[in-house]
Amino acid sequence: MSVPQEQMAGGFRPTTELPAPRRIGLIDVLWTLAMLAIAGIGYGKYGAALDYYTTVTLFGTALGLGFLGWIWPATRWLTAVVAVASTYALWQYNILGADGAVGRDALAQFQESGFLFKFLLSSQAATMWMVALFFFSIPTYFFGMATRSEFTLKVGSALVWSGVTMAFIGFFSRWRESYLINLDYGYIPVSNLYEVFIVFAVITAMMYLYYEKQYNNRSLGGFVMLVVGVALGFLMWYQFTRDAHVIEPLVPALKSWWMKIHVPANFIGYGGFAIAAMVGMAYLIKSKLGGDGPNDRLPSLAMMEDIQYKAVALGFAFFTIATILGAMWAAEAWGGYWSWDPKETWALIVWLNYAAWLHMRLTKGWRGPVMAWWNLGGLVITTFAFLGVNMFLTGLHSYGEL
Repeated sequence: MSVPQEQMAGGFRPTTELPAPRRIGLIDVLWTLAMLAIAGIGYGKYGAALDYYTTVTLFGTALGLGFLGWIWPATRWLTAVVAVASTYALWQYNILGADGAVGRDALAQFQESGFLFKFLLSSQAATMWMVALFFFSIPTYFFGMATRSEFTLKVGSALVWSGVTMAFIGFFSRWRESYLINLDYGYIPVSNLYEVFIVFAVITAMMYLYYEKQYNNRSLGGFVMLVVGVALGFLMWYQFTRDAHVIEPLVPALKSWWMKIHVPANFIGYGGFAIAAMVGMAYLIKSKLGGDGPNDRLPSLAMMEDIQYKAVALGFAFFTIATILGAMWAAEAWGGYWSWDPKETWALIVWLNYAAWLHMRLTKGWRGPVMAWWNLGGLVITTFAFLGVNMFLTGLHSYGEL
C-alpha cells in the first residue's frame, strides 16, 4: 500500500527522516548556562531540603530547557515570561507564608486582596485564563482556515501560546499553594484527575505548536485544539460539580518521586496519540472531499500522513517509557512490577494498538484512510484507558476515580 502519487501534491514528500538539527550557536550555549546557573542558585538556597532524585530532576530540567531552547527557540520566550510572572507570584506567596503553612482561609483572603492574584496569578485564575484562551483558539483557527487568512491563523497560534503561558503560571502557583494550605499537603500538581487533565491540555497544545512550526502550516489548529477543548469541557464540569480544583492531601502511593517523571512521559504519549487522531480526522474529511486540489484549505494528504506518523512514533516512544517507569513505581509502592490491575491492562492494550499501527506502516507499507481511521479508533481506546477505567472499573488505581 504505497503512497498514491496524488499525495505528493503541494511540494511535500513524506519521509521518515528527521530534519537536520540547527547548529548550536553562542545564544544556545548562553541559554543553557543560564538555565544551569538558575538551577544552581535554587540548589544553593534549598539544597539541604532536596534528596538525590529531586536534585537530579532540578538539573535535568535545566538541561532539558537548554535543549528545548536549541531545537525550538520560541520556548525561550515562553520560559522567560513564565519565569518572571511565576517568580513574582511566588515572591508574594513567600511573604504570606514565610514561616510555613497559613491555611486555606488566610490563602483565600490573600488571593482576594489583590487584583493580580484574584484575576491573573492565582492557580484558579490562571487556569481559567488557559481554558478561555484555548477555547477561543478553536473558532479562530477554523475561521482562518475557512477564509485562508494567515493573520487569523497567527492569532489562533498566539491564543494557544498565551494559554500555555497561563497554564504554567497556574502550575507554579498551585504548587506553592499546596504547601501554604498545609506543609503535609505540598506536592507537584500532576497528581489527581483534575491536574492531569490540565497536563494533557498543555502538553497536547505544545506538541501541536511544535508541529505547526516544523511544517510551517497552521490550518490543522482547529482540529487539534478541538480535542483539547473537549478535555477542558470535561475539566470545567469536573471542577464545578465535584469541586475537583480544591487541593487535598495525596494518598500515600502518590507521594513518590516516580510521579514527577511517569505522569509527564505518559501524557506526552497521550498528546501524540490525540494529535494523530485529529489530524487523521482532517485527512479523512479531505479525502472525502476529493483529496488534494487547487482550492485546498487543509495541508496536503502527504503532509497529514507524515504528521500522523511522527505523532504516533513520538507518542509511542514516551508511552513506552512511561509504562516502564510505572512498573518500577509499582514495584516500589506495591511490591510487584505488574499486577494486571485494570489500569495496567488497558495501558498494555493502548501500547499493543500503537505497536501494531507502527508495525503495519513500517513493514507492510500501510497508508491512507485505513491508518487515519485506526488513529481515531486508537483515541477511543486511549480515552477509555485514561478516563473510562476510572469511571467503570476498580483496582489499585481507584484513587483516581471520579
